[in-house]
Amino acid sequence: MSEVIIKATEHNSIYSDQYINLAAERLGTKVLFSTDDFFAPKENLIKPGRGIFIVDKYTENGKWMDGWESRRKRVAGHDYADIRLGLPGVIKAIDIDTNFFTGNHPPFASIEACSCHNSDPNEQTEWTEILAKSALGPGCQNLFDINNKQMFTHIRLHIYPDGGVARLRIYGEVKKDWSQVGQDDIIDLAAVENEGKAVICNDMYFSHKDNINMPGRGINMGDGWETKRKREPGNDWLILALGKKGHISQVIVDTAHFKGNFPDSCSLEGALLEEGQVDQLEDPQIEWKPLLPQVKLQADHIHDLSSQLIHIGAITHVRLQIYPDGGVSRLRLFGKISE
Repeated sequence: MSEVIIKATEHNSIYSDQYINLAAERLGTKVLFSTDDFFAPKENLIKPGRGIFIVDKYTENGKWMDGWESRRKRVAGHDYADIRLGLPGVIKAIDIDTNFFTGNHPPFASIEACSCHNSDPNEQTEWTEILAKSALGPGCQNLFDINNKQMFTHIRLHIYPDGGVARLRIYGEVKKDWSQVGQDDIIDLAAVENEGKAVICNDMYFSHKDNINMPGRGINMGDGWETKRKREPGNDWLILALGKKGHISQVIVDTAHFKGNFPDSCSLEGALLEEGQVDQLEDPQIEWKPLLPQVKLQADHIHDLSSQLIHIGAITHVRLQIYPDGGVSRLRLFGKISE
């Protein structure tokens, strides 16, 4: 039996550098319901990567496919799936990826969204159409810009009339209810669930900058931020925007799974930026203040560097410098939000 596996990376959209995939499985996203997933389970919609294809692999129901696939519809109507986003947010773009679905992709799709903060949708839920019925191409990423400023917690993907979708990406900006955070509460101001965002870095050859503030510890070496081997003078760096202006009191640098490729050392700098400066993070006029001196790192280790932290007051952005290169799994910046 011949077997061919074709893989694609998680971060493969024009939107992935600018926005967070609110429908990522690792953020806690759940596929709640589908009208039909006879050929391939609905849960595949939120898996990482673009999906794979294995020649000559079949199930008792037919060809094995890495996506959500309904049976051929012989009655009126169409299929749909309901998804609870891992994090609530404002949706900026959508990727309906039909990778490897060619003769069996849906020719059209639409998307509705709703806000249900303490429950899942029911028959009384009011849905808002954010993507009108639109044509889909076979075996490709179907990208759509979304113009809606509402905050949503759930989406409903409609496909017309049936067929298969490999992956669904809901790109947007995380929105947290800050009224629930007190002035004395200590939280990870850099965490993605607290609106933290890795906004720019000089290199992410092996793995994406957005991994740096994801929930939990990295599951493998690919679940972190890793640069290529540096063959010229200098060092690598990453700038992360805090979810809220705040005072940092604890720093944790985690090199989980990075053993022969962890950075020799690292340092941190902080800056208090105004709204107009956010789009000019490489401006040499920005005043970056030392937050953590250059410290040695170990392989595959959680480093609590809080004892060496320099208190510089309220900041909005942090620049992580690694020397000279390598991989960091997670950066945690705990503190209090500023008044």
